[in-house]
Amino acid sequence: MFIKDPLKLILANTRSQWGNEGMRPTVRENFAKMIRCRTPALGANVFASELEERIIYFTCKSRTCPSCGHRLTILWQRELWASLPDIPYRGIVFTMPDVLWPIFKENRHLLHDLPVLGAGALKQWFKIMYGVSVQMIVVPHTFGRHLNFNTHLHILVSAGGLRSSDSSWIPSLGINKNAVMRIWKNAVITFLLKALEAKVLKHNSGLGDLRTVLHTQSKRWWSIDIDYLASKAHFLRYAARYIRRPPIAQHRFLKITHHEVEFLTNDLRKKRPVKTQYSTREFVAALAEHVPDRYRHGIRYFGLLAPNSKGQTSAAIFTILGQRIRPKPKRLNWALSLQKTFGSNPLIDSAGQPMRWVKHLSPVSA
Repeated sequence: MFIKDPLKLILANTRSQWGNEGMRPTVRENFAKMIRCRTPALGANVFASELEERIIYFTCKSRTCPSCGHRLTILWQRELWASLPDIPYRGIVFTMPDVLWPIFKENRHLLHDLPVLGAGALKQWFKIMYGVSVQMIVVPHTFGRHLNFNTHLHILVSAGGLRSSDSSWIPSLGINKNAVMRIWKNAVITFLLKALEAKVLKHNSGLGDLRTVLHTQSKRWWSIDIDYLASKAHFLRYAARYIRRPPIAQHRFLKITHHEVEFLTNDLRKKRPVKTQYSTREFVAALAEHVPDRYRHGIRYFGLLAPNSKGQTSAAIFTILGQRIRPKPKRLNWALSLQKTFGSNPLIDSAGQPMRWVKHLSPVSA
């Protein structure tokens, strides 16, 4: 069953739930933008040809809007693919025990530091073992397959690194999975203990004494995953599914009523899609948890890709590797980017004739 703009429909039906002071301001702002996206509420431009006239409504540019986020993600992919050298990469996933998820859910201000901890764990490993710096991109996630709050990191790491002692490129660097896991685990536990000591960590999740919980989790094994065959194209395609977009794809919705939402999720144990049902109230509450706070980046760059390092080392790395620096892709204008992304140019009429701008329509309040 095809449902047009399912998220819009759900948010429009539940405005009384999320549109109050009890919800985070950034959630209210982004949900309101999504409802107004491509409607008279944001205004429009009118284009015309000799045969027809077309009203094109403005988009919301929200980080959680499915359509706006898709186009901007494609542009990000093009630019980053051109800036990275053609070398092998590794995809690494840093997770933590589910006991710790509620702590970060309750203390969202701590989420911003997790990419720094993850990148720091890898930087420490490569520096101690090989004396090199590597390229790293970190994409933090807060959601699991069922919209549950699941804090983890997806990291792209170059398989080789630049040795500072002689400015040579080491093409293949080994990673001891257990050693890196321990560095990551110790970094997170230490970070939470220091936050607790500094009294910047709230704790009402029913876990009991937090120090005892952290001590217990520091003794157990943590799961991390390393994909030794990841290419930059593979990682960028994967990361693009979750950057500047909501954590659930529009096509997964099966049924929406005023009381229930039904959608498909992938069950790893059964190895097939399964139906998941939420009440509308539960669904909106879960979705709201994954709206990023204002001024929080969905992508972080470290090592040789850090902003203060990239300008100094990028040209040298391409030279050492014997590769040419690709020019930054020309920014596609709005109409051409829509044609490339969605397969149709909004400024071409039904007869194939170009349309020209006629006038602007001011926003219409509901």
